[in-house]
Amino acid sequence: QVQLVESGGGLVQPGGSLRLSCAASGSIDSIYVMGWYRQAPGKQRELVATITSGGITTYAASVKGRFTIARDNAKNTLYLQMNSLKPDDTAVYYCNVYELNWSRDHWGQGTQVTVSS
Repeated sequence: QVQLVESGGGLVQPGGSLRLSCAASGSIDSIYVMGWYRQAPGKQRELVATITSGGITTYAASVKGRFTIARDNAKNTLYLQMNSLKPDDTAVYYCNVYELNWSRDHWGQGTQVTVSS
């Protein structure tokens, strides 16, 4: 059973930075997509960034150039470096792993990011 635990959220002023971490435990298939999603109050969950098992990254247009997704395979950890944060980035951020061969979806519990002065 795959478990994902996010950390690193908090309150930050506009223009500030945060780094989210997602520690993965359990056995993950070799072909996967890992990603960060977010959900603001009253809105649907949306994709922020993904990275494939081959290292290909994608970003939502709203965060491109400000956020960077990365993974450390040795630590089984996924990261999201968030710079130049805006109030619109306020949301609960979720870590996700999708195993393509098995069509299995795994989610973390989420971490709150609040951007406010």
